[in-house]
Amino acid sequence: MASEWNRRPRPSRRNKVQQAWVAEAQRAGAARLRPVRQRRSGITGPALVYMLCLGLLLGWYGPGWVDRLDQAPTMTSAPALLTDSLSADFTFCHSGGGTNCVVDGDTFWFRGDKYRIADIDTPETHGPRCAAEGELGARATQRLQALMNDGAFSLESGDRDIDRYGRALRIVTRGGQSIGDQLVAEGLARRWDGGRHPWC
Repeated sequence: MASEWNRRPRPSRRNKVQQAWVAEAQRAGAARLRPVRQRRSGITGPALVYMLCLGLLLGWYGPGWVDRLDQAPTMTSAPALLTDSLSADFTFCHSGGGTNCVVDGDTFWFRGDKYRIADIDTPETHGPRCAAEGELGARATQRLQALMNDGAFSLESGDRDIDRYGRALRIVTRGGQSIGDQLVAEGLARRWDGGRHPWC
């Protein structure tokens, strides 16, 4: 008997585990075995919450970002300095009309057309109200003539095209900077606010 027991093959550890699992499965019954859950395709709950939060943030802050991008300086503004293409040899207009001459601190003739600098007002030289206005107006006239002869310039349109005297209203710029602003900075002009004010 003992020799028969020694001759029987002993089950391996692996076979023992497998037999135990099969026995347990049979005891539990086929109905109690759970089917394997298949993953659903699509958006999960947390992903949906993240997407909603991102959408709210973009809706709240997005328009501000777009405005800041629109206002950001671009490299295309630099070449504007090179677009000044007008130039002439300006003299003084002593009477009547002329070609390429300065009438006073804010008026000049250029290529047969009369222009008024739209963004400034300067003292009168033709019929000043007092001696101080006439003197300051003469200085503004001389300075405008020097600035107009200082290099190429541009004429830019403003709010209106022509004033009541038939003069073309333009802002004179050089390198993107207003020549009128320079006259204001030097105390020879005031910014135009729509009405004339006394200089005396």
